[in-house]
Amino acid sequence: MIVSLEEGVRELVHDGDTVALEGFTHLIPVAAGHEIIRQRRRGLTLVRMTPDIVYDQLIGAGSATRLVFSWGGNPGVGSLHRFRDAVQNAWPAPLEIEEHSHAGMANRYVAGASGLPFAVLRGYTGTDLVGRTANIAAITCPFTGEQLTAVPALNPDVTIVHAQRADRRGNVQMWGITGVQKEAVLAARRSLVTVEEVVDELEPVPGQVLLPSRVVTAVARVPGGAAPSYAHGYYSRDNDAYQAWDPISRDRAAFGRWLEREVFGRAAAAQGGDAAR
Repeated sequence: MIVSLEEGVRELVHDGDTVALEGFTHLIPVAAGHEIIRQRRRGLTLVRMTPDIVYDQLIGAGSATRLVFSWGGNPGVGSLHRFRDAVQNAWPAPLEIEEHSHAGMANRYVAGASGLPFAVLRGYTGTDLVGRTANIAAITCPFTGEQLTAVPALNPDVTIVHAQRADRRGNVQMWGITGVQKEAVLAARRSLVTVEEVVDELEPVPGQVLLPSRVVTAVARVPGGAAPSYAHGYYSRDNDAYQAWDPISRDRAAFGRWLEREVFGRAAAAQGGDAAR
């Protein structure tokens, strides 16, 4: 089903949902995150292996009450200051966190995509996460006696990813650094994919990942939907935007002005332009 971004978020993302916006350095669904903010969704459990500035923005806007993750930061710059403010000062609302390793998060998605209740790995050996995170448990291998760790399957209510292309039947094609997008979509109850373009036919690309229409709930055409991250073959990463985010995110008032201008203001301007046409 091809929909607008506004319709896709309105129909698929509900207050209180567990929402994964996946993308690793590349193809990060930033525009979808901003639409969630515009629709003032609340009480979300946000899930992502590497939350960066779009999660900082969602947290600062008051969309989230919980974050499940394995690393968080402004890549190449420093901390996520809206995230820190929520954890340390409960502003704009308290934020509960659940921390995992990258391997733990990836295996949770794989278990969810495979219809399994949990995943087993060695990745937490020697760390204190086992004692600090309720969703990590020690387990003994029934065949060798080896001490391992188990993590429960991760099945988001909705996963949102960005990709380069989809065809008119809703089949999705992405390539480049693809992270765990495929697993996150397969594990989810619902999925929304934003794409740079909708085409009649998907031409094969080396290293491509294909998501068939049967596992995708809706597709929205959103050119530039990953900016300021990059979409391989379409546009480059805007490093200046990541640098500029640091002073904005450090100050609550500056963040509020940014939110009104760049998230709510841009939408209003676009609607005004549509009305004029």
